[in-house]
Amino acid sequence: MTASLHEDFERAKPPKRGSDRNFGMVMATVFLTIAGIKLWHASSWWPAWAGVSAAFAACAWLRPDLLAPLNRVWFHFGLLLHKVVSPAVMALLFFGVVLPVGLLMRLFGHRPMTAAFDRSAQSYWTQRSDPTSPEGSMKRQF
Repeated sequence: MTASLHEDFERAKPPKRGSDRNFGMVMATVFLTIAGIKLWHASSWWPAWAGVSAAFAACAWLRPDLLAPLNRVWFHFGLLLHKVVSPAVMALLFFGVVLPVGLLMRLFGHRPMTAAFDRSAQSYWTQRSDPTSPEGSMKRQF
């Protein structure tokens, strides 16, 4: 990281990979769902998907260490997706929502923050309209 920044953007702890047994059960569930969808649509491939699901479930229960290489690849694929998808989604939200709303507000003259400097103002204090006392406003908040 550059020395000119006061923040450290590195992760304190690297993300932890899930257990091989959980990975196998999740994959078995996904493949069983695909088998159910194929069965619903009368496809002849549903037994193959069900067999893959059964293989993952059996491997997850009996020998989860066999799933370690697949789990590692899947984990690194997820990290790669995170690095690509998160900035893309944030850019889409900014340029698709925040920027147009800001431009429309500026176009119609709406300023939610009156942060402009006013030389003629004696104070920027905003007077409260309700006469409640400060003691009463802080009691029984919840």
